[in-house]
Amino acid sequence: MRSIAPMTITQALLGFAVVAALLTIMPGIDSALVMRSALTRSRRVAVATGMGICCGAFVWGAAAAVGAAALLAASELAYRILTLAGAAYMAYLGGMMLWRTLRRGAAEQPELPDAPRSDGFWRAWTTGAATNLLNPKVGVFYIATIPQFIPAGSVPVVMGLLLAAVHVALTVVWFALLIGAAGLFRRWLSKPSVTAWIDRVTGVVLIGFGLKLALERH
Repeated sequence: MRSIAPMTITQALLGFAVVAALLTIMPGIDSALVMRSALTRSRRVAVATGMGICCGAFVWGAAAAVGAAALLAASELAYRILTLAGAAYMAYLGGMMLWRTLRRGAAEQPELPDAPRSDGFWRAWTTGAATNLLNPKVGVFYIATIPQFIPAGSVPVVMGLLLAAVHVALTVVWFALLIGAAGLFRRWLSKPSVTAWIDRVTGVVLIGFGLKLALERH
């Protein structure tokens, strides 16, 4: 009986890329934030939000590579605390969107805490990074998948960082497509009434994600 040939680094990166690509294009909070920033603010703010999300994903990947995420996954209390913090943050962002749009009405574009004006690059980056870092599902994804794509004989930390870099690269491409698509429709979607409804829908989505995260069992 033939023995199965060991997985090479190239095979590991390509195999992980397929899994990461499916996760990247799956509708979620990250894509919603980037799309909403591109539609209601500016391309610069959307890019900053996406960069923050990518940095958060890379931090999770690095944590998984050195074993920190494994400790988090093994600790019910640590996981629960981070889960509730993330749920509260998402609910806060969503609640503020709804409150500002309903208070000001559809006739005026609201100023929201998570999608600043075009000069709020670092504020948008911080929002993206915080949203990703406070989502323990990202860490769980890495700790569940990265060990399966570390070839025998490779350095786990280095390989883990390479895999995280693949995920980040795919995310950058996906966000670029979202921002580009938003630019095509921005002319029609930039009306104050439409902008307010985009914020309301995104706010409901954020609150929904927060509640789902808070109610899920580890």
